[in-house]
Amino acid sequence: MESDTSMPPVPPPMVQPPAAPPMLPQPPPALPPGMMIPSPTYPLSTEEERTMGLLCHLLPIFTGFLGPLILWLVRKDQSRYIDHHGREALNFQITKLIYLFSGGALMILLMFLGGIGIVLFPVLFIVAILMLVAEIMAAIAANRGEWYRYPCCIRVL
Repeated sequence: MESDTSMPPVPPPMVQPPAAPPMLPQPPPALPPGMMIPSPTYPLSTEEERTMGLLCHLLPIFTGFLGPLILWLVRKDQSRYIDHHGREALNFQITKLIYLFSGGALMILLMFLGGIGIVLFPVLFIVAILMLVAEIMAAIAANRGEWYRYPCCIRVL
């Protein structure tokens, strides 16, 4: 038998073009100059959370740092809102103690060294009044459901 050479030649296997890479998420478009990035939205706080936030900032007026410390330790795991305001109130109380004790020590030292330390008394009094105003402003903001941060506060917690 003769070999049949009349068979059509087999075409070479087709080579597939490489697959396109998967679409990656694109970054958001750049904001025009002067525009600020919007802050992340948080769920609205409940009435109870706002009341606890208010108490975190008002209790120090009557109890020092113990009131917000107890409230924060009891409620910090139940709500991010209460955790935030408890930390802010405690950090502010620590900052207030540092500022007023160091100012008082400096005043006493300067009184013994030259008598000019008495000039610092009105300054410390004004600082204490401003800190009281800041606590009241923080309490009002917490009662409105805002995530308040004290200015010039040392963040320890």
